[in-house]
Amino acid sequence: MNFTIDTENNVTAFASPAEAANASPTPFDSFASERELAELASAWPADRLVAVWNSLPGVTPVKRFKDRKTAIGRIWNRIQGLGEPEEEAKPEATPAHRKPREASSKDKVTKKASLANGAPKAKRAAKAREASAPRNGSKTATVVALLERAKGATLAEIVDKMGWQPHTVRGFMAGAMKKAGYAVESFKPEGGQRTYKINS
Repeated sequence: MNFTIDTENNVTAFASPAEAANASPTPFDSFASERELAELASAWPADRLVAVWNSLPGVTPVKRFKDRKTAIGRIWNRIQGLGEPEEEAKPEATPAHRKPREASSKDKVTKKASLANGAPKAKRAAKAREASAPRNGSKTATVVALLERAKGATLAEIVDKMGWQPHTVRGFMAGAMKKAGYAVESFKPEGGQRTYKINS
């Protein structure tokens, strides 16, 4: 199972990185293990970990975590149920005291699925372009600045600057940047490294 987290802290489960890149309409980071989540979150402020936890369906909101490791462990354990079949969809088979929690989880997953699969691609891309002018200081703005340089940026430079894994960079370029309206050229000079550049 692969997971994505977007700039609004929405966590979504996908069967593969390719599915995530094709279905996610906004810039996102991806991870497939607790270790990758920990690496990704190492640069996050503590309040973002709180915001991610509080945005998950069916959790008890918190104001802070004891430490970063506790936060990551709890988030990782909680998201393991995302993307699984909703076997308890029949109301009569679900205990009354659990209905709000299950409904909340199902509503969130269903809403994301309808956005990802139901909207025409052109509409999604147009909507993404409208709302995706990168916020100053955001990860997207940082990547755009790197790719707008005359020679673009190598995969290694982006990994170093952003603190991402190479697969996160590739997924970001293949999905998020394209859907945000950026035409990103990927090339590998003879004897050089994989390089990305925004075509203006």
